[in-house]
Amino acid sequence: MSEKFQQAFAYHKAGKLTQAKNLYDEILAQEPENAEVWDFLGLLFYQINDFSQAETCIKKAIQLNPRMYYIENLARVYLDSENYVLAANLLEDIAKNSPNYENYFNLAMAYKGKQEWEKAKEAYYKSLEINPNGYESYFNLAYLALNDNDPSEAINCYKKALEINPQDWESVYFLSLAQMQMKDYKNGLKSFESRLCRQSAILSQEKIYPELMKTKPLWQGEDLKDKILFTYYEAGYGDMLMLYRFMPKLTQMAKKVIIKPQKELAPLFRENSYGAEIIEKYEYDKEIYFDYHIPFLSIPYVLGYQAEDMFIHHDDGYLRANSDKVDYYKQNFCRNNKFKIGIKWQGNTHYDKQRVINAEDFYPLFELKNTQFYSFQTLDGSEEFEKLHAKTDIINLGETFKNFSDTAGAIENMDLIISNDTSLVHLAGAMKKACWVLLPYVYNWRWHTDLSKCDWYDSVKIYRQTHHGDWANVFCGVKQDLETKFNLTG
Repeated sequence: MSEKFQQAFAYHKAGKLTQAKNLYDEILAQEPENAEVWDFLGLLFYQINDFSQAETCIKKAIQLNPRMYYIENLARVYLDSENYVLAANLLEDIAKNSPNYENYFNLAMAYKGKQEWEKAKEAYYKSLEINPNGYESYFNLAYLALNDNDPSEAINCYKKALEINPQDWESVYFLSLAQMQMKDYKNGLKSFESRLCRQSAILSQEKIYPELMKTKPLWQGEDLKDKILFTYYEAGYGDMLMLYRFMPKLTQMAKKVIIKPQKELAPLFRENSYGAEIIEKYEYDKEIYFDYHIPFLSIPYVLGYQAEDMFIHHDDGYLRANSDKVDYYKQNFCRNNKFKIGIKWQGNTHYDKQRVINAEDFYPLFELKNTQFYSFQTLDGSEEFEKLHAKTDIINLGETFKNFSDTAGAIENMDLIISNDTSLVHLAGAMKKACWVLLPYVYNWRWHTDLSKCDWYDSVKIYRQTHHGDWANVFCGVKQDLETKFNLTG
């Protein structure tokens, strides 16, 4: 190893990548067939996510000297650049010639990226034969189990991962989702306390009320008869709407409950306060006093709910629409004798894009007689409305919604809501309005494993893909049910 190469390597190791690259370039100008330097230069580009340059350099190294180490580096480039086909092609040979844990794990990741699930499982298990302590393999096997809608197997894998690495909060969090999908709320809610959004919710309130939040304790089930409880939003709208079912009980337990929801939910909750004080998201200067505080999603855990206890039902629903808004939507949009169907196809895509439905998938429903469709779509996805409007005289209500109180007023005028898995379903369910939720093949934990009924809402019926990405058959079933149950023949 030349002195210049030693210096370049030292720079590289120290993270001084510009200096390292300059020296690598100088060496290659004098020694263009130095395979080792080409490989190191490729790894440098790999570190800065310049995968194209990394591929070029490492390929040059392989051309000069086809060392297995160089080929493994090229496979990593393909894997991290999500070129799973090329990664798998290389890793199949690499794993055969050098059967170690990392190579089989990477091969499994490539198969997973290609959605070749069975091959991925086989490779993960091969990696565990070599290294039984490879908790990453158990973690990914749990993912594949959930992908097969097998939360029981996922639980087994997450537990094995945690035996090896008890501090892995991600395994604890995803274990909680699998446990809750199995309706094991006793253990699931406890594990769910590991969620990052819980800590983020607490920290966000500490910025607004630093003196109070740092001096007042988290509520852990203490008697609230003479106490004030402050609870605040976390996660999505749907979570808040679903768990708002506990508000009547909470306000009966406490002297006073103060709740801070997202600003879009505040008007609706204020109209359904059950005696709680609803404060707005941005009321930084509002003076409040409380004895205990708790993130909203932790309430069922502290209340000690298990299994069926979670599904508190209310005979007439637990959220009601503002009568003035109900009348507004009736007078301005719903004065017809047709069967009124509100639809939505997209929610928050930050977490789960599989839940998104193409607006065009609703086309077959427009063939049904005596129907009037209404779009409840807001924000992202609203641009798809024009596609539907070109097919039928659908009315755009989504553009009139400023908050969930408006949405509730519109829902009250509908005969049926048909929606992807989004907050609209939870609002309709909480209002006890008829709603059909359309789920992807791999669906959210809250719908559990028995999809013949909805545990959370009596008025919600579940439809689910039977194959990944197949919405056509879902809509075929929806159309048939509309025809037979409501006599809406095409």
